[in-house]
Amino acid sequence: MRKFSLLFIISIVLCSASFAQLSRDQFAKLESALGESSFFDGHLTGFMLYDLDEQMILFEKNSHQRFIPASTTKLFTLFSSLVVLGDSTQTLRYVREGNSIKIWGSGDPTWNYKKFDQPNIAQLIAPFEQVIFSDANMMSPAFGYGWQWDDYYYNYSAERTSLPIYGNLVQVKKVGNAPSVFPESFQSMVFPTQRTIRELERDFHSNRFYYNPNNFRAREEFIPFIYTPELFVDLATAATGKKWSYQPDSLPATHEILMGTPVFPILKEMMLESDNFLAEQLMLMVSDRLFQRLDTERAIEYMLKTYLYDLPDEPQWVDGSGLSRHDLFTPRTMVALFEKIYRMIPDQQLFELLPTGGKTGTLETSYQAEQPYIFAKTGTMSNNHSLVGLIKGKSGKLYCFAFMNSNYPQKASEVRREMEKVMLMLRDMI
Repeated sequence: MRKFSLLFIISIVLCSASFAQLSRDQFAKLESALGESSFFDGHLTGFMLYDLDEQMILFEKNSHQRFIPASTTKLFTLFSSLVVLGDSTQTLRYVREGNSIKIWGSGDPTWNYKKFDQPNIAQLIAPFEQVIFSDANMMSPAFGYGWQWDDYYYNYSAERTSLPIYGNLVQVKKVGNAPSVFPESFQSMVFPTQRTIRELERDFHSNRFYYNPNNFRAREEFIPFIYTPELFVDLATAATGKKWSYQPDSLPATHEILMGTPVFPILKEMMLESDNFLAEQLMLMVSDRLFQRLDTERAIEYMLKTYLYDLPDEPQWVDGSGLSRHDLFTPRTMVALFEKIYRMIPDQQLFELLPTGGKTGTLETSYQAEQPYIFAKTGTMSNNHSLVGLIKGKSGKLYCFAFMNSNYPQKASEVRREMEKVMLMLRDMI
């Protein structure tokens, strides 16, 4: 009887192991799709497929090689936010001094940005005659290490600040053949030009904006402005109806905190729309929560030494958004990170956060199928495209994968089409 029981247990284990693995033919098909003479043979490609239930690698190719991850870096920001921030943001740190209130921002990006719940800043300052703002706790520069300088006038490259307002963006609308901008205080900084430009463009060094009346289109709806403390207090004064002034005092050890808005909607917007500004501000909030100062580099160092010390390959991680070409991750590190996220939050929340093929976010127009099968974060910049997340096989089972591409000469759309062929084939295998 004991012998029969032991044989039965062994057979169950062996069957489970064989079920978790790819067959020889399936393995060969994947090798052919990603190997020599395939589309992916013309550039560096890394891939890993991982069985989350069995905790087993089913297939890998160049999973030890480092790739520029682009916006899949936001998975690191997501993990850090889930670990450190909890349920809500901390909008402000402040002290009361008689009829004055002194304010230090904590990185909260929601003030008059998109459709987020609003922090109660106006209610906080209402009893005070004087509002004094300081950004002395902001240690990180406006732009991240390795960002492209010529991205400065695109909305995906808004500056990082301690207390953003309007997402640090100017909104642009077309009225006749001229731009109308908001906040309205920027309208006096808009000038016509005869240069052959089609959009409203900002000067590199100043908040002066130019357009050509002959061919102005206004397809770029938002343009970053250059932050200065003086500009910020003017915008804050107009937004609250109460006079703000600037005084760069250090944050005292004893102070109060204004809790802000729920974190989850910010994470969802960052992930679905790949919002770089939100990602960068989230890492500043992580730093504020940990150290009471806004220092992305220090927050990253802390996360790598504590919660992420056990990743298979040490990441080169420098920013929250993935705008930097200095970010370098391996596919197997991306899978290990994603597994941490997968184990941390309920499935329903995870699926809300991940773009869904053919349905939501950055995957709305790709990986279309009657039954969605790809739930993943995209990452794209010139000559680099990655996809990291979950694939649901025809069996209904979920697997984790990382599919990373660098140094290709084609358009990203062509790379995505070839990737989709591989993922469809994989879906039908598993």
